[in-house]
Amino acid sequence: MRWSLIPAVLAALLAPLDAAAASGYTMADFAKVPKIDAHLHLHGDSQQAWLALARKDNFRALTINVDYPDFPSLAQQRRVASTLAHQHPELVAWAATFSTDGFERPEWSAATLKDLDGAVADGAVGVKVWKNIGMSLRDSQGKLVMVDDARFDQLFDGLAQRRVMVLGHQGEPHNCWLPIEQMTVNNDREYFAAHPAYHMYAHPEMPGYEQQMAARDRLLDKHPTLRFTGVHLASLEWDVTRLAQFLDAHPGVNVDVAARIGQLQYQSQRNRERVRAFFIKYQDRLMYGSDLAQSAEQDDAGFVADMDQVWRRDWRYFVTTDRFKVPELDQPVQGLSLPRVVVDKLYRINAEKAYPRAWHKAQ
Repeated sequence: MRWSLIPAVLAALLAPLDAAAASGYTMADFAKVPKIDAHLHLHGDSQQAWLALARKDNFRALTINVDYPDFPSLAQQRRVASTLAHQHPELVAWAATFSTDGFERPEWSAATLKDLDGAVADGAVGVKVWKNIGMSLRDSQGKLVMVDDARFDQLFDGLAQRRVMVLGHQGEPHNCWLPIEQMTVNNDREYFAAHPAYHMYAHPEMPGYEQQMAARDRLLDKHPTLRFTGVHLASLEWDVTRLAQFLDAHPGVNVDVAARIGQLQYQSQRNRERVRAFFIKYQDRLMYGSDLAQSAEQDDAGFVADMDQVWRRDWRYFVTTDRFKVPELDQPVQGLSLPRVVVDKLYRINAEKAYPRAWHKAQ
C-alpha cells in the first residue's frame, strides 16, 4: 500500500466509530452502558438491595456524607460509607465532610484537616462543604458566617494543597428566594410551602441569593488551586446561560446535575436547543447525580424502586427525543437526545477524571 493512502484508509476505518459517538443511545441501552451516580447518600448498614440494583442497572456511585441534621450522625455516615467502599470498591466510593462545631477556636482548622486526612487515608475521594455555612452557621457574636470567611482560609488552603476535591453546596435553588406562585417546579413549591422556615423569600433579614453566589465565587477566587465541584448545578440551575458564565469564569470547576434536572427540564420546555447546546458545549464539566437518600420511614424495596425509576427517567431525558411527564412539571418535557460521546462523559468519564482514586477495581 502506498504511504499516501494510509490517512484515507484510517479515516474510512474510523468513520463508523465517529458516527456511533455522534449518534444517540436509546432506552434499550440503559443497562448496557456503564454509568456513575456521582451524588447520592447511602446510609443503611445493609445495602444488598441497592447493590443488586446497581449491578442490574450498570451503575457505580459516590455516596456523600453531609452535616445535615436529618441525616444520621457524621460518625455513622462515615462508618457506613467507608465500610461499603471497602467491601465493594468496584461499585462504591465516598466523600467525607466535617462539623463546624467550634470553628472559631484557633486549633479547629488543624484538627479538622487532621480528621479529613484520616478520612482520605481510609479511601475518601472528596470533602463536602454544605450550605449550613452561609445559611445557618453563626459566630459567637451572632453574625451569620459565609463560606468565604477568613476563619475557613486555613481549611481551604489545606484542601487545595492536598488536591482533595471539594464538593460545594452553597445557597439554595433560585426558587427559594421567590414567592411560592412564582417558583418554576412543583417540588420546590411543595417543599417551601411545607417548610416556611427555609423559604428565604419570607426572610428578607437573611442574605439574598446573589450574596450566597458571590461568597462562593470569592471563595474560588481566594483559593484558585482548589479542586471544586459545584453540586446541584452550583445553585445556578435556573439559567444555563448564567451557569455557562460561571463555568467560563472558573475553568477548573465541575458541576453535577443532582436534584436539579427538573429546573433544566423547565428551561428545555421553553428552549430545548439552548439546553441541549449547553450540554454539548460544556460536556467535559458536567456529572450525573441523583441526590437520592433513603429516609428512615422507607424500606429497602421502596428505596431501590424509587432509585430505579429516577435513574431510568433521567436517562430518558438525556438520551431520547420522547415527550413524557415528570413529577416536577405539569406539562410534558421532550428529551435532549444528546450524542453518545456527551452522555458517556456526563454519566461516567467526567466522574472518573474528577475522582481518579474511586472505583479502582472497575478500572
